[in-house]
Amino acid sequence: MESLSNTYREFLVRWVGWTRRFAVLVAIAAVLLSVSSVVYLAQNIKINTSTTDMLSPDLPFQKQNAIIRKAFPQYSNNLLVVIDGDTPDLADDAAVALAEKLRGMPKLFGRVYDLASEPFFQKNGLLYLKTDKLADLSDRLADAQPFLGTLWQDSSLRGLFDLLGLVVDETLKGVNGKDSQAGKPPVDVATVFNAIADVADAQKEGRFKHLSWQNLMSGKSKKGDKIPRRFLLTQPALDFGSLAPAGKAMKAVRRAAAEMNLDTDHGVLVRLSGTAALSKEELQSVEEGMGLAGILSLILVLGLLGVGLRSKRLIFATVLTLIMGLIWTAGFAILALGQLSLISVAFAVLFIGLSVDFGIHFGLRYKEAIDTGAFHDEALSEAARGVGGALTLAAVAAAIAFYSFLPTDYRGLAELGLIAGTGMFIAFSANLTVLPALLTLMPVKPGSAKWGQGVAGSAQEFVRARAKSVVVGAVLLGVGATALLPQVQFDFDPMNLRDPSTESVSTLIDLMADSRTNPYSITILAKSLEAAEALGKRLTKLPEVKETITLAKFVPKNQDEKLEIIESMALYLSPAFQNKGDKKPPNDEELARATKEIRSKLGNLAAADASSVTGRSAARLARALNSLLKTDERPEQTLRELETRLLSGLPNRLESLRLSLNAAPVELKDLPKNLRERRVASDGRARLKVYGKGDMLDREQLIDFVTAVRSLAPDAVGSPVVILESGRAVIASFRDAGLVSVILIGLLLVVLLRRIRDILYVFAPLLLAALLTVAASVLFKVPFNFANVIVLPLLFGLGVAGGIHLVLRERDQTGSADVLHTSTPRAVMFSALTTIGSFSTIALSSHPGTASMGVLLSIAIVLTLICTLLVLPALMVIWPVTRDLGESRKQ
Repeated sequence: MESLSNTYREFLVRWVGWTRRFAVLVAIAAVLLSVSSVVYLAQNIKINTSTTDMLSPDLPFQKQNAIIRKAFPQYSNNLLVVIDGDTPDLADDAAVALAEKLRGMPKLFGRVYDLASEPFFQKNGLLYLKTDKLADLSDRLADAQPFLGTLWQDSSLRGLFDLLGLVVDETLKGVNGKDSQAGKPPVDVATVFNAIADVADAQKEGRFKHLSWQNLMSGKSKKGDKIPRRFLLTQPALDFGSLAPAGKAMKAVRRAAAEMNLDTDHGVLVRLSGTAALSKEELQSVEEGMGLAGILSLILVLGLLGVGLRSKRLIFATVLTLIMGLIWTAGFAILALGQLSLISVAFAVLFIGLSVDFGIHFGLRYKEAIDTGAFHDEALSEAARGVGGALTLAAVAAAIAFYSFLPTDYRGLAELGLIAGTGMFIAFSANLTVLPALLTLMPVKPGSAKWGQGVAGSAQEFVRARAKSVVVGAVLLGVGATALLPQVQFDFDPMNLRDPSTESVSTLIDLMADSRTNPYSITILAKSLEAAEALGKRLTKLPEVKETITLAKFVPKNQDEKLEIIESMALYLSPAFQNKGDKKPPNDEELARATKEIRSKLGNLAAADASSVTGRSAARLARALNSLLKTDERPEQTLRELETRLLSGLPNRLESLRLSLNAAPVELKDLPKNLRERRVASDGRARLKVYGKGDMLDREQLIDFVTAVRSLAPDAVGSPVVILESGRAVIASFRDAGLVSVILIGLLLVVLLRRIRDILYVFAPLLLAALLTVAASVLFKVPFNFANVIVLPLLFGLGVAGGIHLVLRERDQTGSADVLHTSTPRAVMFSALTTIGSFSTIALSSHPGTASMGVLLSIAIVLTLICTLLVLPALMVIWPVTRDLGESRKQ
C-alpha cells in the first residue's frame, strides 16, 4: 500500500516472529509484569470522588474556592450528622447524647459542632424568637406556671396524674357551679388530655410515640410541615490509606447511634451526609457500578468472542492478553496520576471494549490464514502483515481522540484521556506481543475456510445492491438529525451525577427541599465584617436575592423589648424552679393509686361536661387508659413504660426553660467562639452567604441569580457559581477536544492514506453517526453531562477503526467484492459488538453519571457500526476505491 510502507509492515512481521521464537520467555515476562502491577495497585490505588477536583484548579472560580477553603478549613471534609425526630424533644435529646458520645472518640472526631446546644444559645435562645412569638409563649407559660412548678418537683407519672387530678377538680367546680371563679383550667387541658391519649393508644397498639413537652409549651400540638431536625457537624480523621477515608468515622457514628437506640423504631432517624460521606458513598457506588460493569462486560465479550472467533484457544489467548493489558494500564494510571477520578475510572471498561478489538482483528486474520492452509508461523506473519498497519493506524487514531482531552480544563476528562490514550498503545503492543506468544504455545487448529457468509458480509452484499438508496437515506437522516441540534441539552448540576439511593445524597436532596438548609447558596469572602455587612445590604436590594447572612445576623434584633418580656417571665417562672426537692420516685403502689384516681376523675368530668371540648378529651383519655390497662396482667410494667413515654423528655425541657430565663444583652463579641470562627477568619476576613429567591434547579433562574450577585461581587463562589462555571468549562473542553480530535485524526489519515476519497470513506459514516447520536440524546431525553460528554470526541477515535480496516482491506483485494469474502467484515462487526457489549454494561450502574455515559456510548457505537457496515460500502459502490494492484497479495 502507498500509505503504509513495506518496511514498517515487515518490521511488524519480524517482531511477531521474534515473539513466536521466544514465546515462553515472552509469556513469563508478561505474567511477572502483571503480578508486579497487581501488587503495586493493591498498595497504591486511590479514587478521588470530588466533582470539583475534576476541573482544572487554574480556573478563576476554582482559585477563589481554594482561597475560601484556606481561610475557613473547618468547612472542608465535613461529616454532617442529620438527626430527625418524631418530636423536637426526641431530636434535641438524640443530638445532645450523640454529640457527647462522639466527643468521647477524639481520635476519630475533632470538634463536634452542635450550634443549638451551645451554652450561649441555651441561655439566650429566647432572644432569637420573633417578638410576637415570644409574647405568645410568655402568656402560655404564665398560665402553665403552677403546672410546670409541680412537675419540676415531681417529674413522674404520679406527679403528672396528681396534677391532672387537681386540674380536673377545678374544672368540675366550674361545671357544677360550685365555684364561680373556677372552671377555666390553668392550661389548655384538652390539648394535654388528647396528647396523653395519643401516647396511650400508641402503647396499646405497640407503636412508638413519646409526648412532646416542647410542643405543648409552645402550642404546637399538631405536627407541622417541618420535620424536627438537628445537625451535628464534625471533621473526622480521614484514613487516606484506605479507599474509603471516612469509612471508620461513618461506621463509628452509626454504631454509636445503634447503641443508643437512635433509630426509627425509637422515633429518631440518624443520617450522614457532608463532603466526607458523599465522597465515601460516591466511591462505593462507582466501585459497585463499575465492578458489575466490568464483570458483565467480560461475560458479554466472552460470549461474543465465542461466536466470532470460533476457537477456544484463540478466545483464551485473546482474553488473557486483554486482562494483562488492563492490569498494565491500571498500573500506569496510578503511577502517572497517583489516583483515579469518577471519570477516569471508566478507563477499565473502555479498555476492555477497545483492546479486544485489536485481538479480534489479529486473531481472525490469523485464523483465516490457518483455515486456508497456512502453517502457524506463516499465519502469524500473514496476520501481522495484513492487519498490523491498520491496527497501528486505529491505535494512533484512538489515542489521538483520547489525548485530545489533555489540554482542556476538564481535569477528569484529561486524566481519562492520558490513561486511555496510553492504554491504546499498551493494547496494541500486547496484541502484537503477548497474543502471538500465547498462540504459539497453544496453536489454533484449522477449521472451515468459508468467510464472508455471516451477517456482516450479507449486510454489505445487500447494501451494494441498493447503494444509491442507502446513501440518499443516510443524507436524509443526517439532515433530520441536524435539525434537532438546537434542542440538545446539557445538565450542569453535578448533583445529578450522584447516586440518589445512597444515604448521603438522599439526605442532601432532602435538605435541598428545606428552605432552612438549601445548599444552593453563594459565598463571598469580604475584607472585613463591616464590608460584608455593607455588601449584604446592597445585595438584598436585588430582586434575585432572598436574604444574606453574616456573623452580625446572629445578633438578635429588638433586644430591649424581648429582654423585658423575658424578665417578666423570670418573675413568675423562677419561683417554680427554686428547689428540686427530695421527693422520692414513686413505687408501684403509688403509680397504681395515681392512675386509678385520674381514671375516675376523668370519667366524672366526661359525664358532667360531655358536650364540651374538655369533656370529650377527658372521655377519650379515660378510654385510652382503660383500654391500656384493661386486660394487662402486669400493670406495673405498663405504667412504667407509660411513664417513660410521657415524661422522659420533660426534665431536659424544664432545664432548658430555666436556663433561658437568664438571657442577657448580646453583642458581636458575646457570640460563641465556634460560631465566630466559622464566619470570620483569623485575619478578619468575613464570610457572606447569599440565598436566591428562585428555584436553583431551574437553569435560567440559577443564571439570573449568579449574574446578579456577581455584578456586585465578581469573586462570588458557591454551588450555583460552580454549577454554572463548571458547565461552561466542560462545554469548552468538549468543543476543544472535539476539534483537536477531528483535525488530528484527519491529518493522520491524509498523511497515511493520501487520498481524499479514502478519507471521506472513513469520515462520512462517522459524521453521520455523530449527528445521529446527538439526535438520539434529544429523542431519548438523555442530556449531556459531565460524564457522558466524552462520547462525541471518542466516537471519532473509536469509530474510525472500522472504516480504516474496511478501506485498507478493500485496497488490498484484487476484486471489487473480494473483501466481503474475507474475515474483515466479520472482524469489524464483532469488534463493534464487543465494544457495545462492554459499554452497555456501564448503563446498568446505579451511579447516574457512569450509567448515562454507558447509555450514550452504546448508542454512539451502535450507530457507528450501522453507518460503517451500511453507508461505507454504499459509498464504495458509488465512488469506487482505487486499489493498490501492485501491492495486492493473495489472501
